[in-house]
Order: sequence, then structure tokens, then C-alpha cells
Amino acid sequence: MTMDIPYPFIAIEGNIGAGKTTLCHQLSAHLGCSLVLEQFTDNPFLPPFYEQPERYAFPVELFFMTERHKQLLEHFSQPDLFRSFTVADYFFVKTLLFAKNNLSEEEFRLFQRLFSVLNATFPKPDLLLYLHRPVDVLIKHIRKRGRQIEQNIAPEYLAEIQEAYLEYLKTETDTPVVILDLGDQDFQHDPKAFAAIVDIIAAPHPIGMQMIKP
Repeated sequence: MTMDIPYPFIAIEGNIGAGKTTLCHQLSAHLGCSLVLEQFTDNPFLPPFYEQPERYAFPVELFFMTERHKQLLEHFSQPDLFRSFTVADYFFVKTLLFAKNNLSEEEFRLFQRLFSVLNATFPKPDLLLYLHRPVDVLIKHIRKRGRQIEQNIAPEYLAEIQEAYLEYLKTETDTPVVILDLGDQDFQHDPKAFAAIVDIIAAPHPIGMQMIKP
């Protein structure tokens, strides 16, 4: 498929189990974009974090932040001249949102200082696409994909993450933010649902937040 996408850098965001990486792979297959995919399974602190969050919150968030920073820095210092745009399955600011939710007040103040330094070293997305799904749908997706370390994630935790995302997105005044209200749509297996998302990505959007139901 050939289509002009007006955004050189698109970040796909959403809660755990929303379908971020799945959508990125589909976009790459259909549009030939360059991909930046988070390697969350490489975080050695993630399994113990789910068991003892208060003890392992700081190292798990610090590891995520430094790995995301390294990945984005490497990608944008060596652009792919054969692909017209980049899609990432995360927005670097998610680092701050998860940290604020997981860290103590003192830990977060330190973390925020480090984040501010790193965040200034690569471009912001030209479009931020947030995949919004109800918590019960997220739980269903998490159970279906069967990652062992995710099976005990509480619905309350997902609700807190969802709220943190939405509160932040309301304040984003530099980037077009499109919240896709997906419900239980299966864009992976429904060509019409996927095509609707592609049309949304290809359309011009104003700065600030808007919600669209494909």
C-alpha cells in the first residue's frame, strides 16, 4: 500500500494490552514505515516489580527510561533514508507517567530531573495516537496473550495508568493528540477497522487533543 503520511514521527500509545505493538507491526507491513519497538522483556527488574512493586519501582523505571532513551537516540542519529516515516510503540513521556504512578514522592523528584535532561536530546512525535480501551478489554487481551509476568496485574492498576495518560494528554499543547476510542475492536483481524485507523493517521489533525471513534 502506498499512502502519503504527513507525520515523519508517529508515537502509538496506550495502556498495557491496548494493542500498540500489534498496530505498529501492521502499519510497517502495509505502509513500509520504520519501526521503533520497546524491548520491555529485557528489563531484569520487571518480574520482581510485579511481585514487590514498592521495592523494585525505582530500578524498573530507571531501566526503562535509559533503554528508551538509548533506542530513540540511536534511531534518530541514523535515519533510514529508504522509509518515509517512523512509528514507535511508545512516547518517551510514558516514562514519566509510569514513574509518577509507581514511585514515592522523593524518588519521583529525582527521576523527573533525570528525565528532563534525557527528554531534550531527540525530537518529539509529530503525531501521538492513543489507543483507548476499557479496563475489562485490557484484562481480556492481557490474559489472551499469556505473558506470565502480566497475569496478576490488577484492574485498579490499569485504571490508574489510564487516568494518568488521559490527564497528561489534556495538557499536551505542542503535538496533535488523537485518542482512538476502540472499545473491543479487533483491528488485527478486521481489515475495515485497520483501514479506518490508517485513514486517521493519513489525515491532518490540529494541535491538542481530540477523540475519534473509528
